[in-house]
Parts: sequence; structure tokens; C-alpha cells
Amino acid sequence: MLIYLLFILVLAVFLGFELISKVPSTLHTPLMSGSNAISGITIVGAIIAAGSSKNETLTIVLGTAAVAFAAINVVGGYLVTDKMLGMFKKKSERGK
Repeated sequence: MLIYLLFILVLAVFLGFELISKVPSTLHTPLMSGSNAISGITIVGAIIAAGSSKNETLTIVLGTAAVAFAAINVVGGYLVTDKMLGMFKKKSERGK
């Protein structure tokens, strides 16, 4: 079973690298916005997982960590997206 899971992980890493390396730079901002939406869904799932346990410490800790990491991902993603969109503005609009 472990070999199967490692194979899936390696395949996912390879496929993800190949897909991302072939994306033109003009599409990175829309893709980042999409990944932010997915991370938002992850936050909702992590909150549900953390809140549904009946006082099991491990579940609460892992759920809280998942919420924190997904929140960091969303905030960082929106900051990067905002910076990338700023690159497409005219010079007169950037100074405002």
C-alpha cells in the first residue's frame, strides 16, 4: 500500500511540474485566483473537521493546523495576485 501511495505522490509531482511549466505567464493570475478559491474550500473543510470531533485532541490540533496553513495560502495568494495584476496597470494608475 505504501508503494502505491508513493507512486501516486511522485506521479502527481511530475504531472504538476509539467503542467505548470507549460502555462504561459498571462494565465498565472487566473490560475492563482482559482487556487485561492480551492484553498477557501479547504478552510471550510478544515473547520468542519476540527469542530466535528468529540474532544479528540489530535483531530482538533490537525484541524486547527489545516485552517492556519490554508489561511496563509489564501492570504499569500491574494497578495501575489494583487501584485501581478498591478504589473498590468498603466504607469499613471500605479502611483495612485
